[in-house]
Amino acid sequence: MSERPDLMKRAFRSFLDHCIQTGSLTVELPDGERLTAGDGTGLPLIVTINDNRAIRELFFHPQMALGELFTDARLTVAGGSLYDLLELLGHNLRSLTPPQFGQVRHVLRNVFDRWTRRNSERLSRHNVHHHYDIDDRIYELFLDSDRQYSCGYFETPGESLDAAQLAKKRHVTAKLLIKPGAKVLDIGSGWGGLALYLADVAGADVTGLTLSPEQLKVAQRRAGERGLSSRVRFRLQDYRALTERFDRIVSVGMFEHVGLRDYETYFNVVRESLEEDGIAVIHSIGRLDGRSAMNPWFAKYIFPGSYVPSLAEVFPAIESAGLIVTDIEILRLHYAETLRAWRCRFMTRRSEAAALLGERFCRMWEFYLAAGEAGFRYGGLMVFQVQLAKKIDTVPITRDYIRAEEERLRSHEAALANRSVAAE
Repeated sequence: MSERPDLMKRAFRSFLDHCIQTGSLTVELPDGERLTAGDGTGLPLIVTINDNRAIRELFFHPQMALGELFTDARLTVAGGSLYDLLELLGHNLRSLTPPQFGQVRHVLRNVFDRWTRRNSERLSRHNVHHHYDIDDRIYELFLDSDRQYSCGYFETPGESLDAAQLAKKRHVTAKLLIKPGAKVLDIGSGWGGLALYLADVAGADVTGLTLSPEQLKVAQRRAGERGLSSRVRFRLQDYRALTERFDRIVSVGMFEHVGLRDYETYFNVVRESLEEDGIAVIHSIGRLDGRSAMNPWFAKYIFPGSYVPSLAEVFPAIESAGLIVTDIEILRLHYAETLRAWRCRFMTRRSEAAALLGERFCRMWEFYLAAGEAGFRYGGLMVFQVQLAKKIDTVPITRDYIRAEEERLRSHEAALANRSVAAE
């Protein structure tokens, strides 16, 4: 029995050597022994493991254990930040998949992920409640002023988060080609920012759907404060309960929560809810490197029931629904920049978050934001915007109209801003 700790230590040393080829990492074990890995370049990162069980967890279940150990303060990082550690792993591991047992578990999750249960309406509400109905003040600490909780669109390097989120709304709206008075459906309307933009700037009549009572209250209040309640209505409703038709349908940052087994249902609802000359734009996280199971830590602690698809998993459901893909755009590093901004904002106001929800929550949220950013830089993640229609000639045959629409919307934004200043 006395040999088992030494055997585990040797196995863990081999695991480290396989994980880290370049860079500099020192792991301090509970007995004080230090293991080093890498070629000595870069930041001299030090990871301290506080109990022997943590070593076994990292070795046998690394993708779950790293987040859990950091969240519970059983693993700490010195010589740099948590993100520096994740970046080191990103430079060394393809798609951030650990070797040995980590690869075995990853393969098994890929095999069995298709048999997970469907996201029923009840389960979908539970999943939304888990993430979005926490203390609402948390989101004020790191989101932009409009509370856009999805990928921004960085038109220029170094652009501010608020500018990137406004550009995202403008970019998505341009692809919808909205005429004043058009009926628009926003599936997954969140705190209402995009729906309010569609009404205020594009002149649409908007219906927004959410499953979060907390988000619904904020969205309804914002519509009232801006005098848009007659043109924007928010509902606590699942997309599967829709019975009306709309000229335009948009969904930003919601498709990730549909679940793989419900894709055909989702796109059938989009088809049935869209007028014959209608346009839909779906903005979602996707994978660049083919089908892959969800990271288990994210699935358990952050977004239960979620699934990030490859395009090869999405397109068959679109085609089966009888919809036509009229445009697709891949946003590669925009979400990495968005998450970097969120992480920096959160860490700046970390003490406020701790006062609201405690230190453990702060460690969990720091891991969420840092690991998310690393995933978009090194883990094969991207964002896709797919434009859909029922007829082949619904949109122009070149993409020039997108830029023209963006400029038109930009002028409307400026006119509204000038009007607001004059009113003050």
